[in-house]
Amino acid sequence: MNPALVCIPTYNERENVEAITQAVLLADSRVDVLVVDDNSPDGTGQLADRLSSLQSRIQVLHRERKQGLGRAYLAAFEWALRRGYSYVLEMDADFSHHPKYLPQLIDAAEGGTDLVLGSRYVAGGGTVNWGFLRRKISQGGSWYARAILGIAVQDLTGGFKCFRRQVLETIDLPSVRSTGYGFQIELTYRALRKGFVVKEVPIVFEERRVGQSKMDRKIFLEALAMVWKLKFTV
Repeated sequence: MNPALVCIPTYNERENVEAITQAVLLADSRVDVLVVDDNSPDGTGQLADRLSSLQSRIQVLHRERKQGLGRAYLAAFEWALRRGYSYVLEMDADFSHHPKYLPQLIDAAEGGTDLVLGSRYVAGGGTVNWGFLRRKISQGGSWYARAILGIAVQDLTGGFKCFRRQVLETIDLPSVRSTGYGFQIELTYRALRKGFVVKEVPIVFEERRVGQSKMDRKIFLEALAMVWKLKFTV
C-alpha cells in the first residue's frame, strides 16, 4: 500500500474512468486510486472493477445510489482512514484536475502542510475554456465565502485537495452535511478553525474533456446559504 490515496467520485464517467486512473498512477508512484461509484447506469462501476482486477493500486467503492459529491467523499475518507493512508486526496474524474499536479500537492503535504489546495486563483493558477461569466461566478463565490467567514484562502470552491490524515480525523466528518461547492468550502473552513496549516499551490483547471458537468444552480445556491450556517455553527 502506498502512503497516499486519490479518491475519484464517479457517476456516468465510463468515458473517463480508465484514462484518469491510468494517468493518476503514472503521475506519482506514491498513490493508490479509489474510484467511488454511485451505481452509474452507464456501467462506470463495472469498468472500474475490471480495471481493479488488472491493477492492485486501483480499488473501487460501490454506493447504492447517487447522493451527491459530499457524501461520496465522506465515504471515501472513511474507507481511506480505516486502511491507514497518510494522505488522502480529492480529484475529479474528468481531467479538469490534471494528474500532473499530484506530485506538487503530495510534496507540500509531506513538507508539513496539513491541507494543500490546488488553486486556480493564486499566481500561476488559472482556468482553460471557461467563459467570462463562469469565471466571474466562480471567483465571486470564493470572494463571498472569504468575506463572510473572514479567511484568506483564494480558491475556496476548488475540489483538488490533499489532506493529511490528522485533518480528517479531527474535523468531525460525521457532522458535515453540505455537498458540491459548499462541501469544499466547509472542509477547508473546518480545517482552519482547528488550527491546521492550509496552503494553496497553483493549478490550471481545464474544462472536462468528455461527458456532462454535474454542477448545477441548486448546488451553487446551497453553497451560498451554507456559508452563513458555517459562520455561526462551526
